[in-house]
Amino acid sequence: MIVTEKILEKLDWNKAAGLLPAIVQDDTTGQVLMMAWMNKESLKITLQTGKATFFSRSRQCLWCKGETSGNTLFIKEITADCDQDTLLLLAEAAGPACHKGTVSCWNDSREPAFTFLKKLDQLLESKKNDSAGKSYTASLYQQGIKRIAQKVGEEGVETALAAMTGDHAEIINESADLLYHLMVLLRAQQLSVEDVIDCLEKRHMTSNKR
Repeated sequence: MIVTEKILEKLDWNKAAGLLPAIVQDDTTGQVLMMAWMNKESLKITLQTGKATFFSRSRQCLWCKGETSGNTLFIKEITADCDQDTLLLLAEAAGPACHKGTVSCWNDSREPAFTFLKKLDQLLESKKNDSAGKSYTASLYQQGIKRIAQKVGEEGVETALAAMTGDHAEIINESADLLYHLMVLLRAQQLSVEDVIDCLEKRHMTSNKR
């Protein structure tokens, strides 16, 4: 259920003495960033300002994330779970979410696969205007779409050949080369891996309705 000011009273504020746990997730990568608590006032302020504001149980006061550090969380959407007693905040983080300076309070845990792909995608985009000598990725961009497309074709063939041998390690290595070059090709065409995933999701939804 998407949370708006009109449905604040429908949330279950009784289980935790007027507070709700609020889990913050990066709206782009899906990485879980932090967890804090919200009361009605902090949730209302968050909805009004678009900046995550929480309630501190230790200080017994409201606090806006980033008010001193600058690491603000800009909220894209807030939803409540099936019991309406836990909140999920999709946010764009302006800096590290954890007070220890790490991206996530679960920084030691393995990132979701898509989180890494998104970071790689952003890195590939950042290299588009670099000089050819700075990196292999930059040299590909400088050589143009014809060369990039050629590399995708080459890596596709090598992946298929690796599959024919049944060598799992080689299949993984060649698939990684193929995926990397495909992501470079997408970026060269002003597209991203997220566009491809969106397409797959739409196909999946369509096939499920048949």
